[in-house]
Amino acid sequence: MPTGSKLIPIYKSSGDIGAFLIYPHLYDSTGEWIGWVTPDRLVFSVNGHYVGLLTMDPRILRQRERDPGIARRVPPPPQVRIRPPARLPLSPTMPEVPVNMIDVLDEAPELLPAIGFGDLVEDME
Repeated sequence: MPTGSKLIPIYKSSGDIGAFLIYPHLYDSTGEWIGWVTPDRLVFSVNGHYVGLLTMDPRILRQRERDPGIARRVPPPPQVRIRPPARLPLSPTMPEVPVNMIDVLDEAPELLPAIGFGDLVEDME
């Protein structure tokens, strides 16, 4: 995936927009930085924890069972908040989520907290 300034909406399976991608950075619907995407489409939180896979739909899916072998990564420098557009495109028709997968933005949005929030934040000591 090339780096760019194009804003790409990331959809939930419910049809709502759950996040935005300005490659490689992910932002929530309010414009807060929540993660990043690698060139091989792996999604990580701002804390460096593996979240899931960015599909071509585009959605963020994850196996129901814990994905083994994907180590925590060092996050990029914190990103500034963006201003999401007032008008957004309607979601495309998307296939059903496979039984062994979940839609992260629909079923586990806590995996993508804004910086400084969430259960997986390191203690400051």
